[in-house]
Amino acid sequence: MKTWHLGLITLSTFILVSCGGSSSSPTTPTPTPTTPTAPATSVSATVSIPVGATSLGAGAYVPSPVTIAPGGTVRWTNDDTITHTTTSNTSVWSSGNVSPGGHFDMTFPTTGTFPYHCAIHPGMVGTIVVQ
Repeated sequence: MKTWHLGLITLSTFILVSCGGSSSSPTTPTPTPTTPTAPATSVSATVSIPVGATSLGAGAYVPSPVTIAPGGTVRWTNDDTITHTTTSNTSVWSSGNVSPGGHFDMTFPTTGTFPYHCAIHPGMVGTIVVQ
């Protein structure tokens, strides 16, 4: 009796799976990111790291200072030909290495003035003002 019952369950499962998979319209798979990413956010301000940034000091991040509202997101884009970082002077954030053409986003939930630099080239400096 148990063997017959198990066979009926297996056959029913096969029929449901086989019949349930057909569709009259093609489906498009959802793209899967190749690397983990944070949820998409709206960028409030964009900062460029221009070509030759290592010799620009306070002009290494353009524009600087950047002023945004609390909850705003800043995107740094490395437009230079070498790797840089955006690193808080007070350990609030660190982008890690940002390769040429890459970017880093940071959301600032609270008000304050946030000075930062490039950890690879400490002479490169900038400031984010959240008010």
